[in-house]
Amino acid sequence: MIAFSRGVTAALLAVSSACPRASEEPKISSTGARSYLMGFSVIPPKPDIKVAVQSLEIWTRRADAAIMHLDVPWTLLLGGTSAADALRKDGVDLEHYYRSKHLKLVVTLDVTNGLARDSEATALVAAHRSITEPAIQRLYRDYVGTLIDMLHPDYLGLAAETNLIRQIAPRPVYNAVVRMTNDAASDIRRSHSPSALPIYVSVQVETAWGKLGPQREYVGIDQDLRDFPFITVLGLSSYPYLGGFKDPKEIPLDYYARVKGSRSLPVMVVEGGWPSASVRGVFSSSPEMQGRYIARQSQLLEQANAIGVFQLSFADLDLGSFPKPVPTILPLFATLGLVDVNLRPKPALATWDTIFARHLQH
Repeated sequence: MIAFSRGVTAALLAVSSACPRASEEPKISSTGARSYLMGFSVIPPKPDIKVAVQSLEIWTRRADAAIMHLDVPWTLLLGGTSAADALRKDGVDLEHYYRSKHLKLVVTLDVTNGLARDSEATALVAAHRSITEPAIQRLYRDYVGTLIDMLHPDYLGLAAETNLIRQIAPRPVYNAVVRMTNDAASDIRRSHSPSALPIYVSVQVETAWGKLGPQREYVGIDQDLRDFPFITVLGLSSYPYLGGFKDPKEIPLDYYARVKGSRSLPVMVVEGGWPSASVRGVFSSSPEMQGRYIARQSQLLEQANAIGVFQLSFADLDLGSFPKPVPTILPLFATLGLVDVNLRPKPALATWDTIFARHLQH
């Protein structure tokens, strides 16, 4: 997550950038209605504030919501920085920018290692600390409360990919996630009604379907619903190409709906995507296949009567520009963008734009 410093809001608001036109016509209809908000996160193609702003100016014109995936700033909090000051360093300016664009704001907090769900956050590991400690859980709860007061999210996720954490992380770590999120939810409900601030955790769809992890059959999310009874929205994380699907047409139409089941919980895809390039020995793809995924996903969303969908990234990642060493898993997510590293549109952007043109039913 790129850090936005104080004062950058003025720069964000001052910039205007022409939207590049998509390279080919969409293959699906722009008429009718959609039940779901559409948006992206701030992740830029390279750690460059000017490029980040250019990317924002392009995608906020084809979105009605934005998502912030935030790591808990453990290093700052452990060093004595207040939660409010930590959010001023990374969060407040971006929230102001999104509001200036009249976007709904969704926030997902990550309490473990987002690139390695079997591990704790790298900052905690480096400090020889753990979320299993009551003091660390207290920092998290205080941070959640301050975040709500300062960012005023429309939806708040208290943890990410809980079912995958449960499968591959040490049991005490998962138990800590359960404890700290339930405690934070209790804090929230003392001051906010469920309708005023919907809260969620996200589950990993491929894991629920038995496509990731040690199981080889559909397992669902019953355990997650028992462990996180406070949720009023179900967050989904989905990368079907990592679950063995070789083409978007292979994804079952009830891919999201089955995870939801007969429950009345609204569904929101809070991260996901399909790459536009192959990774040797792992998966094969192309720009055209990525476009077909965006079209197929719209069908999955309709089947589940979803209320939101967010791409993990709008632009591809220029891995050569990132600090070394680059995490070995990052190339698997490098071409999820609907534009390339130079912000040039790929075929999937035209499909996204066609779906976005549909009337949003609230």
